[in-house]
Amino acid sequence: MIRYELAEDIGAEAREIIRKLEMTHIDCSRVVCVRSKGSASKRILARCHGLPKIMQHALKIKPHYIIEIISEQFDKLRGEEQTKVLIHELMHIPHSFGGGFRSHRPYVTKKKVDKMYERFLRARKTDAG
Repeated sequence: MIRYELAEDIGAEAREIIRKLEMTHIDCSRVVCVRSKGSASKRILARCHGLPKIMQHALKIKPHYIIEIISEQFDKLRGEEQTKVLIHELMHIPHSFGGGFRSHRPYVTKKKVDKMYERFLRARKTDAG
């Protein structure tokens, strides 16, 4: 059985990434991070879930996104790799912030994630120095 819990630590890092990378299209108040435990998945580290338009309409709420961290896989990673995974998942959120997703190619690629990670490190260093 899969268990889900809010992941405040992941949420704080996601907000820092959004701020430092100036992902102004993302409304942090409508991004929730959860940690799942009990997944049998061996290859998935994290997932980005959007609230489909039909649910937004039926529930009369604005678009929301959930970043799901697969604990068994994600928690084994070093800090750098965890940050890259979060950047990757956040890059799936389109500029419309409407509940849909950006596909891997051409939007979310390893090269683009690495480039965003380097920008993130520079922004973090600038703030610290």
